[in-house]
Order: sequence, then structure tokens, then C-alpha cells
Amino acid sequence: MEIKVLLCNCKGLCPSFKNTDMNTLPFQLESELEVKYVMLHPMTCGQGGNQALMDVLQSAGEDTYVISAACAPVAQEKLFAKILRTTGFPPDRFIMVDIRGTDNDGILKRLRETIEGLLRRPSPTTAPAA
Repeated sequence: MEIKVLLCNCKGLCPSFKNTDMNTLPFQLESELEVKYVMLHPMTCGQGGNQALMDVLQSAGEDTYVISAACAPVAQEKLFAKILRTTGFPPDRFIMVDIRGTDNDGILKRLRETIEGLLRRPSPTTAPAA
């Protein structure tokens, strides 16, 4: 399983990120979590962020999970539905996590819990037990 994380900080203007240090967070996540890489974009729902997300999804392997760490998952579902349809990326491997309203340690905790849950999932290539 390969896990990639795409962070968004809402242009750095959203008050819900006031306690987050986005300059150190990607390295902290890569150092402490089982992820292939972390990418930070200032606005994943904007044109450049959408293109970056499309590139990540289109280049993903069959065992790749992409975590979108940003605003509320309900908003992300609406914002990224077209991208998921366009790329054909399986929605069950696109995991949306709300990282607002906390600091680096809080974000790390939320993502650690999410990743631990993914790692407990059976592999799609694992044959069912007889």
C-alpha cells in the first residue's frame, strides 16, 4: 500500500489554520507517518490545486491511497467529485480528512488515525480466507 497526502491550507488566510505551521508540517508528517510523500498546496480547490490533484490521481498505482487533508469532507466531496469522475480514481481510495481548528500535533494525530485505519484494511490483492 502506498499513501500520498495532499495538504491544503486555504490560501493561508483561514483562521482555522492560525495554530498550524505549514512550513514544518509536511516534513513532520513524512518523518512520523507511513506515507510516500506529503504535498502542500495553498488551495487544492483552485485551478492549480485541482491540476495537482488530477496529476496525483492519474499517476496513482492500484495500491495507492490519496489523503486529502483540508476542509470539511462534505465540502471536499463536492469540490472534488468531478476530478474523481474524470480521472476514474476509486472513491474508496480517496480519503478526506478535516484538518481545521488544530495545530501540527492535532493534524498529525488525525492523519495517524486515518492511516492506521487504512493499514488495517485488507489488501485488494489479498485472497479471501477459505
